[in-house]
Amino acid sequence: MAPPFSRRSLLQAATLAAAVPALSRTTTGRAEAAAAVTAAAVGVPSAWTVRPFGLEEVSLGQGVFADKRKLMLDHARGYDVNRLLQVFRANAGLATGGAVAPGGWEGLDGEANGNLRGHYTGHFLTMLAQAYRGTKEQVFADRIGTMVGALTEVRAALRREPAVLGVPGKFGTGADQVRGSYQYVDLPSAVLGGAPAITLSVWVRPTHDAAWARIFDFGDDTSRYLYLAARNQAGVPRFAVTTSGAGGEQALNGTAALPLNQWSHLAVTIADGAGTLYVNGTAVARNTAMSLTPAALGTLKNNWLGRSNYAADPVFAGAFEEFNVFSRALTAAEVAELQSRRASDASTGRGDLASYAFDETAGGTFEDASGRGLTAVLRRTWDGPSHPGFLAAYPETQFIDLESRTSSDYTKVWAPYYTAHKILRGLLDAYTATDDDRALDLASGMCDWMYARLSKLPEATLQRMWGIFSSGEFGGIVEAICDLHAITGKAEHLALARLFDLDRLIDACAADTDILDGLHANQHIPIFTGYVRLHDETGEERYLDSAKNFWDMVVPHRMYGIGGTSTQEFWKARDVIAGTIGATTAETCCAYNMLKLSRTLFFHEQDPKYMDYYERALYNQVLGSKQDKPDAEKPLVTYFIGLTPGHVRDYTPKQGTTCCEGTGMESATKYQDSVYFAKSDGSALYVNLYSASTLTWAERGVTVTQTTRFPQEQGSTLAFGGRSASFTLRLRVPSWATAGFRVTVNGRAVSGTPQPGSYFDVSRSWRAGDTVRISMPFRTRVEKALDDASLQTLFHGPVNLVARDAATEYLKVGLYRGAGLSGDLSSALTPVAGKPLHFTLDGTEWAPFAEGTEDPTHAYFRRTEPRVVFGGRDAGVTNPAKSGGTTLLDEIWAGAPFRNKGALVARVRATVDAWVSAGLLVRADADKVVATAGTASYRP
Repeated sequence: MAPPFSRRSLLQAATLAAAVPALSRTTTGRAEAAAAVTAAAVGVPSAWTVRPFGLEEVSLGQGVFADKRKLMLDHARGYDVNRLLQVFRANAGLATGGAVAPGGWEGLDGEANGNLRGHYTGHFLTMLAQAYRGTKEQVFADRIGTMVGALTEVRAALRREPAVLGVPGKFGTGADQVRGSYQYVDLPSAVLGGAPAITLSVWVRPTHDAAWARIFDFGDDTSRYLYLAARNQAGVPRFAVTTSGAGGEQALNGTAALPLNQWSHLAVTIADGAGTLYVNGTAVARNTAMSLTPAALGTLKNNWLGRSNYAADPVFAGAFEEFNVFSRALTAAEVAELQSRRASDASTGRGDLASYAFDETAGGTFEDASGRGLTAVLRRTWDGPSHPGFLAAYPETQFIDLESRTSSDYTKVWAPYYTAHKILRGLLDAYTATDDDRALDLASGMCDWMYARLSKLPEATLQRMWGIFSSGEFGGIVEAICDLHAITGKAEHLALARLFDLDRLIDACAADTDILDGLHANQHIPIFTGYVRLHDETGEERYLDSAKNFWDMVVPHRMYGIGGTSTQEFWKARDVIAGTIGATTAETCCAYNMLKLSRTLFFHEQDPKYMDYYERALYNQVLGSKQDKPDAEKPLVTYFIGLTPGHVRDYTPKQGTTCCEGTGMESATKYQDSVYFAKSDGSALYVNLYSASTLTWAERGVTVTQTTRFPQEQGSTLAFGGRSASFTLRLRVPSWATAGFRVTVNGRAVSGTPQPGSYFDVSRSWRAGDTVRISMPFRTRVEKALDDASLQTLFHGPVNLVARDAATEYLKVGLYRGAGLSGDLSSALTPVAGKPLHFTLDGTEWAPFAEGTEDPTHAYFRRTEPRVVFGGRDAGVTNPAKSGGTTLLDEIWAGAPFRNKGALVARVRATVDAWVSAGLLVRADADKVVATAGTASYRP
């Protein structure tokens, strides 16, 4: 195991390495030794044969990526981070400063009771960290500091017993119970004194309208109790007492709802078989058949302000002041007197059974002024964390529940370890960006807590937990833990990462057995990025093998043309594409996580397929998931991208603050992270993506500036600066680049035959002023749905083109009529003047999927080629089709590119002969087809 290191030492080592003069490739031993020092310094796992550059080492130039990023950076600058911190502070019982929680998935009123809250804060931290690394704007570091400081305070508060939050009261000071704090006041069991007559008087200021939240509740369980709820199911106050459960309640119901955020006085009197409920001095309910009194209840176990004996009821949110218990029924006049003065200043005096003024401004106890010494204590419903490292925006109860859960119910448990991952990742990224040791301490503490919790569980329990849909989801937590272990070197952290092994999934994928049908896509994709990192830390091959095979099960077998995957968040059977298209396809998180996995696999094996996929998903779905307009309040990112005809993208999905908006914020601030990689020994530089950018390769003392408007421009230019250095420049030749890939250095052509779907090497000693020009003409092509050859999507080079049309049926499109010898279909498209990469086809405009508009679009269309046509000449023959949908023209053009017209005609003749032999075409029609092919004229 490598010794632990700090980021500061890494930066110092990297600076030192940058000062070492570049070595020639002939001094192999010295060069490898220097490279080994550099690799160790930057913390690159020894299993990686290439390494990435940091976001601070690659700057974006002008272009679509910079434009999209600017929109997200403006959001990062403008959003109030105190809103994100509200749910954390509330959970810790801290003052929230009036901040309003973001809502949606990040608030208590969101989906599934806000059981995922905290996740979005982690995403936001990562966005800020990436923004700071990519721009060095101090505003982002300042915001990180604010959030890390607040989370440090939150953890410290969670480690302590709860403390009162004093707020201005009706007469003096009130005790605030922030919604989401799960705090209540615990009173001694003698508080009711077994009195045969009683008055309970209290001032409250409710802040939320939840039904059945108790102002007070005295009872043993759900059979014997006495309570006052701020609102019943009808929204009005309700008092009840019973010795036989809900069915035996003797009750008093109010007539109007208590106003929110205003002080109201409530009093209940019981004596001589009658009970009265007063609200603000007015009797609003009277029950003359109320025979039960505290004397009938006896001594009760649970005596609470703000908490119910019914576990499912919400905790009261709001403030208390002046809670008094009298051993007699106050008169109406006495109750009215309490509206204008404290009990101590009224004729009633303080309650003789109990009296709490809530004047305390510190600590967690409340003094009783009745003379009976019944000190009350502020408590949490969940007692408190099991370990000092715990940090979350909700109680530890979801983690506890998961350990015994056998089925999914996200209203009870919604992916707590997934949320923990987002927070952990955000803290690690904050530490990496700003060197704030508090962030590292928080991250390390979280993993210490998780290890303490999970290491005690039997293996069978862990396997059951991680196999539960949604509730057991843990996202990319293994990757984050491995990254932390690389910093801390703590054995417990590596052991923790192993505790997330889902053996059924790992073993099946390692054996190349496809079990993805029916699985939740985004629950499982990030797992494998973590397993690759576990391979890095442990050397166990099954982790890496399973990830490689898993990737191949998704690409292309469950991949849409834009690079996305999943339908209604799940995978269906292998090779079913057309059969899964709907309004809820291609969850944006899936594309984000497939990019991370592709990148991580590439570090081990430089198979061009990983970067081909990376380009596809990045330049299409990921870019297209971000709306092209500013908004300080919302990131404007899709959740699903429907691929149905006429679909309009929704950039404000669900209730907001969703997982996909979180990953969308991250994607838009790290567009440059995979443009360049370096061979781990420094001997090669990979250019994976053609994107305007500048690389500072400090270890070699070299800068590379890439100037391009790609994909509007069909090529790119690389200009070298800095010191002279010898290395191989590895240029990715995209798999779609079938029209050629030409490279010149300083104006002179580089010899060789670049192959689509490979890397083209240029090895030399590079000097300042060297210029590399790459040209790669685009062709227009289609990609067919694997299960329906007639359902297709259109590409121009790397760009997925979508038809902008409001029709809700698949458009019928023909393309062969002008096909060139190369197989290029671009002659069917007419460029739109002044709108790059926009075309018209049969009167319909086609545009890049990457444009984040709200136009109705068609990503797939129905290919219709009713007649056999070559070069615009109609053969007078119907284009026949096989049972699977493949047509005669499909088979002919599948042989493209053709070196000349004669090669095309030969292909036509061979194909029609085969169709005649199969009984699919008559000889007379076959002869017409061959003759037309021979007389037609073709573009190259």
